[in-house]
Order: sequence, then structure tokens, then C-alpha cells
Amino acid sequence: MFKYLPVEKRTPDPQYKNLLKQILKEGVRTKSQQGVDALTLIGPQSLHYKLENGFPIITERKISEKIWKQAIGEILGFVNGARTQKELESYGCNWWKYWVTDKKCKKRGLEPGDMGPGSYGAAFHDFPTVEGPTYNQFKNIIEQIKEKPHLRTHFISPWVPQYTIRGKGKQQKVVVCPCHGWIHIRIINDKLTLHMFQRSSDTPIGLPANLAQYAALTMMIAKVTGYEAYEYVHSFSDAHIYVDQIPAVEELIAREDKVLPTMTMKEKDDFFAYRVEDFTLSEYDPHPGIWNIPVAI
Repeated sequence: MFKYLPVEKRTPDPQYKNLLKQILKEGVRTKSQQGVDALTLIGPQSLHYKLENGFPIITERKISEKIWKQAIGEILGFVNGARTQKELESYGCNWWKYWVTDKKCKKRGLEPGDMGPGSYGAAFHDFPTVEGPTYNQFKNIIEQIKEKPHLRTHFISPWVPQYTIRGKGKQQKVVVCPCHGWIHIRIINDKLTLHMFQRSSDTPIGLPANLAQYAALTMMIAKVTGYEAYEYVHSFSDAHIYVDQIPAVEELIAREDKVLPTMTMKEKDDFFAYRVEDFTLSEYDPHPGIWNIPVAI
């Protein structure tokens, strides 16, 4: 798969902190659907993580085992087609309960607990097709990488447009339009780079979970296709900090840079068989947690 550098040879990583600084400095105050204004920056810098230098779980504040495991559990559920709260809980993620309430689901014509046919799990695993049967994006991309690794078309999308549109005479069929999950994979010199593009990023709260889950996904895909997990790249369209998060962000950016930790996983041949318990985090020395950062729902 790949080998981490020894901790003493890893370079402290300031990328997350620099992104927060950039949003504070250049972001434009905007209204939001959640009712809380946000400092919004369109197209900020991309984050590049060479995995040998450590796994991208942020160190500016402690990310608890409960949270990073839920983040990885969420992406495992999504690639296996989970689209309900009950299904996600079976993969170790329970935080969607705040978005799949009876009220929110009813508004979109969905059963309580259902994220909808426009959600991540539906798009990744059961994408609708004109031919009739649904299409499993990850299954087919993994097969394509094995057969034609040189292609530039190893691409996955979480967006099912007919279920995300809103307006007069239109019915949105997803409780939250996908914010992340546009994935481009490249194999160069037997090394795998996964580049994930994010439409909308709650940078203080959501981004740390996204970094962990897509870096884990990079490792999984590399393992089952037989390539080295080389780099995870994270790009943005809309990166924002809600104004009630600013005091916590100012505290984060005052903290010194630290090296990233080590994430290991069991080796499996079946991509869809990975579960949260297959991942182990070690050599993690973060700054203390900040537990009162507001979450916009």
C-alpha cells in the first residue's frame, strides 16, 4: 500500500489552518439557508496530502475517535448504498438524525429517516439509468482502474440532478443536496492520487470529517486495485465559516502546527467489505478539543 515516514521525519502540516486564515481574510459575508450568516470564499486553495507524511486528521483540535469513526462509517455506508438513518447506523454513523427528521422528510415527500434518491448512497451505489437497472459507480470504476489504469476518466459523481432541483413545480428528493463526493482518480507511475472536489464546505466542522473519510477511501481503492496510496487532494467551490464559529476559529489558528498521525487498516480484497473496525489511528498528538463550535442545521 505505502509506508509512512517515521513521525520524527514528518513535516508539520499547516494547510488546514492556512485555509481558515484565508477564509477569515478574504471571505465575503453572505446569508445562508441555515439562517446563520457565513464568511464565504469561492475557490480557495486546494489541500494536498502526501499520505506518507501522515493521515489528514487535523491536529489544530482533537478529533475524537467517535467522530473520525463516524466519518469513515458514513463513507462506507454511502459506497454500499445506504440512504436511511437506520442503514447508516449499521455502518457506525448516527449523525444524520438531525437532517432526516419527520418534518424535513415530509417536506420532500420522503419517509422519515430517508435521505432520498438524490442522496450520496443512492448516487454512488444505485445511480438511475435510462436502461432501467441502477448503476454502481464504485464497482465499475474499480473494474476500470484494474483494466485501464492509464485513463483520465476514473470519475464519480454524487449528483442526481433531477432530485436536487428546486423551484415552482419541482420536488426536491433529497434532505441535503450532496456537498462533497466529486471524485477523480489518477494512476501515475503505479501511484494512486484521489482528488475530491467539494461543492460546499463548513470548514470548521464538516471539513475535518471529510478529510478523514476521503483519505480512508483513497487507501481502500488503492489496496483493492493494487496501487500505492500516494496522495489525497481536496478542492473546494464554496468554503465557509459561519459567523458564530469565528471565535473558535481564531483560537484554532493561534495554535502551533503539528505533524499528522498514522492510520492503518486491515487489507481486504473486497472494497465493499471494509468496516470501521478495520481502521486504527495511532501517533495522534493533537491540541485539545473545542467542543462548543456551533453546527448549522
